Amino acid sequence: MDDLTAVLCARKVLDMVKPTALPVPVERYAEAVGAVIRYRNDLDGNQPGLSFPAGDRWIICVNAEDPAGRQNFTACHEIAHIALKLPSEHTHDVPGWSFGRRPQSEILCDRFAAELLLPHSLFKPLVERVEIGFPAVKDLAERFDASLTATGIRFVTVATAPCAFVVSERGQVRYSLRSTSLRNVGAWIPPGNVLPRGSVSLHVREGGMSEGPEVAEPDDWFRGWEREGGLLEDAVHLPQWDQTLTLLWFEDEELPPQKGDPRDLNRDEEGEQGVKELDGVLPWPGKSRPKK
Repeated sequence: MDDLTAVLCARKVLDMVKPTALPVPVERYAEAVGAVIRYRNDLDGNQPGLSFPAGDRWIICVNAEDPAGRQNFTACHEIAHIALKLPSEHTHDVPGWSFGRRPQSEILCDRFAAELLLPHSLFKPLVERVEIGFPAVKDLAERFDASLTATGIRFVTVATAPCAFVVSERGQVRYSLRSTSLRNVGAWIPPGNVLPRGSVSLHVREGGMSEGPEVAEPDDWFRGWEREGGLLEDAVHLPQWDQTLTLLWFEDEELPPQKGDPRDLNRDEEGEQGVKELDGVLPWPGKSRPKK
């Protein structure tokens, strides 16, 4: 099974339920696949949930000790196992919340879950109206009653601006997702890389506070990056799992030109060629500040 098949199957469930309000009705999704959700306090801390058949229906058990947003994603993930007919491949040595060494079937169920919990028809219009940054991602997570991680990943999936979302564990990149515009130019964040020295991500992992986005070096994150443009970085650390969530985006919210592009020459030089023609429109003040 491939990613497209999983997405199309999720959209069949969406067509059956037709969610129109936030947060989406997770229990109705379960009913659509013949399942009922039970919230339990006796699951192991590393076990977000499970599902099993019981007579003519399925029982989905969700860890009641997890945050509400994570519970909802777990429920949708288990719905995916039922709808896609994919067996669970969780292993005892890799916690359910971890992005390390995830089998393909679990990745497909995550993709399915994101389609249900953050439906494209409801989510994308809101993404297009906000300014990129963690405040927007946090607000959307609250509105959809979803986890910050799931919302951040979905955010860059539907965003038109060049941006990326990175999940690191114990200071190493485990997973990254890039917007379509970045994927099309071959932007790549290698898994296994350590968090860059001097980055906001490393700073918050070591106990510091993020004061908003800061300027970052694209070469610190993207392998073989050969484009101009100011990269912005913001991060949140989740100490209970030692996970660091990083949001990266370009300051102009447009794909930066290749280095040496003739259109980019003299951009920073004074003189007739380096001065932009006045058009009477004042630029909106940005939030970036020099990297410390």
